[in-house]
Amino acid sequence: MRISSSQYFNMNVASMSDQQSSLASMYQQISSGKRILTASDDPLGAAQAVQLTMKSGALAQYGTNQTAALSSLQQEDSTLGSVSNALQSIQTQIVHAGDGSLNDADRTSIANTIQGLRDQLFGLANTTDSNGNYIFSGLKGGAAPFSNDPSGVGTTYSGDLGQRTVQISEGRSIPVGDTGVSIFRSVSPTESNPVSSAGGSNSGTATIGPVSVTDTSNAGNASKYTITFSISQTDGTTSYSVTSDPADNTLPADVPYTGKTDITLGGQKVTIDGTPGNGDTFTVQPAATDNNDIFATLDNIVNALKQTTGSPAAQAALTNALTTASTKVNNTFNNVLAAQTVVGGREQEVQSTQTAMQTSQTQTASDIANLTSIDLVSSISQYELTQTSLQAAQMAFSQIQKMSLFDYIGN
Repeated sequence: MRISSSQYFNMNVASMSDQQSSLASMYQQISSGKRILTASDDPLGAAQAVQLTMKSGALAQYGTNQTAALSSLQQEDSTLGSVSNALQSIQTQIVHAGDGSLNDADRTSIANTIQGLRDQLFGLANTTDSNGNYIFSGLKGGAAPFSNDPSGVGTTYSGDLGQRTVQISEGRSIPVGDTGVSIFRSVSPTESNPVSSAGGSNSGTATIGPVSVTDTSNAGNASKYTITFSISQTDGTTSYSVTSDPADNTLPADVPYTGKTDITLGGQKVTIDGTPGNGDTFTVQPAATDNNDIFATLDNIVNALKQTTGSPAAQAALTNALTTASTKVNNTFNNVLAAQTVVGGREQEVQSTQTAMQTSQTQTASDIANLTSIDLVSSISQYELTQTSLQAAQMAFSQIQKMSLFDYIGN
């Protein structure tokens, strides 16, 4: 087959152009370190690279979320630890206040100490994070959760019952905050004791002790019991009757009372001692059904400690107030410990997720590098080989193009 001069020239120019284009592409790959610069370089690889890049971006965002979640949980954990310490100090002061050798001035001093701890607790309940959001306000982070009630007893809650969550991995979101209600106005369903208390208008010197639970499975433990004393107008004898909510017609009525007595209420037992007045009442109820505002509890005990105890009835009222306050503070303390345990578990979960996510991020980055990066040594060698081939082709073309029939005849 004959090849014309124009065909020969075109073939060689096209070949050298292709080699130059390959050199330019190789140079771009070497200078960028990337094997895939456009989708046309490797369509399948480019599609895989896009998917891996998207996955890497999602993992990076999860990593940011995990850091933020862990920071929030650690702050709440630290705050709850401070709350626990304050409650322990308050409980110590309540026990101290029960010392019969103290006088009114001593108890006033204790009341002032408890008031200071109450104010510290109030500040902790209104803790803010680094962004100025209140950590116990639920979803209303911009509103202070607690404010003192105008009545002087207890607080008003201005947050909501929502719980902030953060997505730490695909399909897993974790709570990063608890509401003020769940911490400062609730009790643990398993770690709380029934609350015993005396009626506010009692006139006698009878006192009620803490509740002892003898049978945790007794359904009657869920009832609220009221013990009412009466004194006969004819012979002056004292008796008591027990009623409950919900009502129970099997409870004792008109039982003679002659002094210190253990009274069974469902699967519980409580001791009443002293001399009750006519119409005096005492109640025993599940902790969950009582007013569990810890600030109201502290305000009440502070007020009780500031009252004079010049009469046996006043002393009995203080003893009853201390018993009630001690139970309620202990219940709140157990609730805070339970919440702190849950928060600690969330911290561990986030940290475990971080470890697993870091491994996944490393593997994804390696997959992207393997798919898109070049082998620099191999690429440079291929570049030099292609460059040498191009130079050889150019030299050969330069020599061959000088040859013609006229040159041969002339020689």
